[in-house]
Amino acid sequence: MALDTGWVAEQRVNLSASERRVATLPGRRTVKKDAQAAWLLKAVTCIDLTTLSGDDTRERVQRLCAKARHPVRQDLLDAMGMGDRSITTGAVCVYHRFVSTAVEALEGSGIPVAAVSTGFPAGLVPHDVKLREIEASIADGAKEIDIVITREHVLTGNWQALYDEMRDYREACGEAHVKAILATGELKTLRNVARASLVCMMAGADFIKTSTGKEGVNATLLVTLTMLRMIRAYEERTGIKIGYKPAGGISTAKDILNYQFLMKEELGREWLEPDLFRIGASSLLADIERQLEHHVTGAYSAFNRHAIG
Repeated sequence: MALDTGWVAEQRVNLSASERRVATLPGRRTVKKDAQAAWLLKAVTCIDLTTLSGDDTRERVQRLCAKARHPVRQDLLDAMGMGDRSITTGAVCVYHRFVSTAVEALEGSGIPVAAVSTGFPAGLVPHDVKLREIEASIADGAKEIDIVITREHVLTGNWQALYDEMRDYREACGEAHVKAILATGELKTLRNVARASLVCMMAGADFIKTSTGKEGVNATLLVTLTMLRMIRAYEERTGIKIGYKPAGGISTAKDILNYQFLMKEELGREWLEPDLFRIGASSLLADIERQLEHHVTGAYSAFNRHAIG
């Protein structure tokens, strides 16, 4: 849609009310036993299993893809009556260098490859280079592109520049899904987070995403609440459903349950499926598998028995 600066300007966030909302969530909502196992299995299907380290190798990416195909041990699935279900992660997320490696390793699985792009994580390379990077990742087989916005546009209130940038990314992505990474830990205020979320959705983002995972502060429930309410406002006005992806710092099963609870309460059941909800994570999957093993056996196993890479 066209940029509506009036709608952007009118956004406000009640900080104290938002803080109370998220503070009460863990005490109000909880699930146990079979119900908890079901929620955690659903979370597995929404994970963008990620490796974005400077020491990544072809072999590490191949191991990650093997885990994405079979994220939960077959004996645990059998014990929970889920042995006949095809449970995979939502995607595998890598740097452009490893897109073709991941595409090859995931062939026939139906699992898409997501590539971080546009000068990830800082996003400060020339604009034409950003567009060429997107095009190169798509040429190598990426079906999803996680772009980073220029934070300066948000911090200076240059909404037209942010909109134009995002529209260019949307066009370069073609049929690939585009996730807009806001780097919320660097946007200073929840008002900025709300306004940046809205502008990126106006400009064609399929998902809005919290963080690169490289900022000092990454995904939080407070930022999530702000972004979810902007998604709801956008859907109410346009009829278009936008996805959400928290990323960075979500490492335990307890953490992700709180995000799922908030998603369901704010947006509804539809936003618990991988076409509208993704989780950027690496170590999270190992802890979920440990919790599922405890559910089946009554005992916790060592964390290193569930390594993913």
